[in-house]
Amino acid sequence: MSAIVLTSETLIGTPAPGNIEYNGQFFGTDSNASRAQLQRIVQGTAVASTSGTSIDFTGIPAWVKKITVMFSGVSTNGTSNMQIQLGAGSVTTSGYAGSVSYGGSGATTFNSTGLQIYNLLVAAQNYQGAVTLTLLGSNTWVSVGNLAANASSATCFSAGAIALSGTLDRVRITTVNGTDTFDAGSVNIIYEG
Repeated sequence: MSAIVLTSETLIGTPAPGNIEYNGQFFGTDSNASRAQLQRIVQGTAVASTSGTSIDFTGIPAWVKKITVMFSGVSTNGTSNMQIQLGAGSVTTSGYAGSVSYGGSGATTFNSTGLQIYNLLVAAQNYQGAVTLTLLGSNTWVSVGNLAANASSATCFSAGAIALSGTLDRVRITTVNGTDTFDAGSVNIIYEG
């Protein structure tokens, strides 16, 4: 018979086949009593991107290895390009590598203060798409993303990386100048172990 244990902090004894245990993560066991982590997906709470200069998702668990940041109709009141910043205890604002390319014009830009996800931003134009962040190892995260604009036939493609000083626990969406204000749309994240 299978068993589910939701209160155990550590595995006591040899697990029986089919057991599942919760220890901040889900595990399954087979007939050889081998444990394998099972991936779980957690959806955050969508945040309206209708005010403020940044949108923060905090309290991301230490077991997370993949984060998808989703944008729907996001707009700002200015032309500073959008970027994602990561953090371990606080937001990291330097040391990023990578670039973003605007498909319609071929223009490519780089910014070391964040993972830039759109360039040639137009005020009050809505953007949608997703950026995937994946743990490479040793607190180094890599990103790849696609964002498209409603009012034009252009898509931006981005890729980048950042080595954090500790375990990631937060994601910030902001602009390069940090002062343009969000005025439309919503943002959410999904994270996985």
